[in-house]
Amino acid sequence: MEQSVKSSLALGSLLLVGLLGMAWIGGNSLLKVKEYERRVSVKGLSEKEVQADVVVWPIRFSGASNELPALYGEMGKSAAAILAYLKLNGVAEEEILIAPPAVTDKLAQPYGGAETGTFRYTAAQTITVRSGQVDRVRQLMNGIAELGQQGIAFAGQDYQQTEFIFTKLNELKPLMVEEATRSAREVADKFAKDSASRLGKIRTANQGQFTVENRDSSTPYIKKVRVVSTVEYYLSD
Repeated sequence: MEQSVKSSLALGSLLLVGLLGMAWIGGNSLLKVKEYERRVSVKGLSEKEVQADVVVWPIRFSGASNELPALYGEMGKSAAAILAYLKLNGVAEEEILIAPPAVTDKLAQPYGGAETGTFRYTAAQTITVRSGQVDRVRQLMNGIAELGQQGIAFAGQDYQQTEFIFTKLNELKPLMVEEATRSAREVADKFAKDSASRLGKIRTANQGQFTVENRDSSTPYIKKVRVVSTVEYYLSD
């Protein structure tokens, strides 16, 4: 009986020592993992100003008359004058889209009726220029008002209604991602230095979304391209 008790105590002691050893090893390993998982998340920015390479310019004009055939004749002459102006100044025919005139009969409108001194029929038409000659088209936008001397009534000829597009974003992406990542690395390096740590390997990296916006409302043909990358680094002592 005494021998059995001694054996049990010895076995219990061995088990206790084993459990304590495992606990110490586990705790030490957990501490090392926690230390290894020290990390910092930083953001890197890259911005560039570029010029739009495509312009979409809607040229809107209108006319009015009490006679429908006369109105169509007036709109046809206006459209011909605008087309001549565009082609004379280097706009190719394939860069021009002509929409048919939209005619309104005031007498046909609900509760309508031509008031005294107003025309019964009105029409509006749009000729759209889509071109890669951005600078050329901008010059034409400033000069088309001269056609008003021929009796053409233009509506809304300003930059707010003209669309300037940048189509070469894919060409910029690799360089800008590289710049944003380098910027993030510089921030992380400074953080590590200030915290008496060393910068380790990248844990995660998120390229971020590219945005293309007008630089300002006065120069919509100049675009600001921007991307923010988020990078997470490991830190060590």
